[in-house]
Amino acid sequence: MSDSNTRPPAGLRPFLPSDTPALAAILSAAIFELTSEDYDPDQQEGWAAVVADEETLGKRLAGALTLVAERDGELVGFIALADNKHIDLLYVHPDVAGEGVAALLCDAIERLALARGATSLTSDASDTALGFFQKRGYVARQRNSVLRGAVWLGDTTVEKKLTGEGVGG
Repeated sequence: MSDSNTRPPAGLRPFLPSDTPALAAILSAAIFELTSEDYDPDQQEGWAAVVADEETLGKRLAGALTLVAERDGELVGFIALADNKHIDLLYVHPDVAGEGVAALLCDAIERLALARGATSLTSDASDTALGFFQKRGYVARQRNSVLRGAVWLGDTTVEKKLTGEGVGG
C-alpha cells in the first residue's frame, strides 16, 4: 500500500450483512499480524476461532450498532457497539494500523452512544489494544482471563465516562 500521508481518509458507513466475509478476514489478519508480542500462536488460534463461523459473526455484528471503515472501496476496519454501552469488537486491517482508522471508528461510536443517552462505554481490551484505549481516556477496571477454545487469554475491562467534551480522541 502507498504512504499513509498520501492515502485518502477512511469513510464510515453502517454494516451490511454482505460485509461479513471481509470483516472476518480483517479480524483474523489483525489477530495474527498485530498481536504476536502479547499472545502466543495457540492463543491467537483460539481467538481467531471466533470468526470461523461467519454466520455467527454476521449475526453478532447485525445485533450491534456496527460501523465499517472504507478506503478506496475496500473495507479497512470495523467497530461494534452492543447495548449502547459496550464496544464488543474493534479491529483494523494490519495494513492501516496506526493510521487513525481505529480512532475514527471510536470517535464515531462514542458520539453515537452519547447522542443515544449513554453516559459511559466499556470494552474488554486485548493486551495489544489496551494502550490505544488508555490514550483515549479509558480507565482499566478489571483484569480478565477468557477461554477461547482450549486456551486462556488475558484482557482488561476498560471504561470511559462520556461527556460532550470527553468524546473523541
